[in-house]
Amino acid sequence: MTIPSRPDAARLLLSLAPPEWFLRHACAVADVGAWLARRAAARDRDVDVQLVATAALLHDVDKLPAAGAPAALRHGDGSAAWLEARGWGELAEVVRDHPVTRLADDGYGAWAHAASLEALIVAYADKRAGQRLEPMAERFAGWRRRYPTGSGRTADMTGLVEARAAELERVVCAAAGVGPADVGRLRWSRRVLREVAP
Repeated sequence: MTIPSRPDAARLLLSLAPPEWFLRHACAVADVGAWLARRAAARDRDVDVQLVATAALLHDVDKLPAAGAPAALRHGDGSAAWLEARGWGELAEVVRDHPVTRLADDGYGAWAHAASLEALIVAYADKRAGQRLEPMAERFAGWRRRYPTGSGRTADMTGLVEARAAELERVVCAAAGVGPADVGRLRWSRRVLREVAP
């Protein structure tokens, strides 16, 4: 299967007229994901750095109205369906289960055990990168402020999600051979977006 190049992924993203806040998040996730994938590859882990970089850049396309992703699908499933419709099923598999809400799913353990390293990296990069790279504790503090317990969430669910996110962090950081505090960004996405901008 052909994975779109970074410039092709950037052109596709820009064609959807994303707002600046969206680009900041997409670029942060793409940069962190590429950094982690490169570190894992340097440790002889079987990981496709290009797949991670392009999937991470496009992971949230279902949030963009111009994409016209099926509204009936859950976030993640919408991005996957949109990518599959364009012939990029390999990207779809990597982005489908990235949302933080998936950490609460009953089938999460089975997914985490069977998922590719690429999918784990994209899911983890999404947890570490809001508008910038930040510790996961800061990201979860922000989610707790935006979605307080009682707004469809319970304290037990919050604890489960945070425990599963910590395990995801342990697995991905071990694959990359780094500690959570050492995670960085491979700053490629903004440069490529500028190069392909009309």
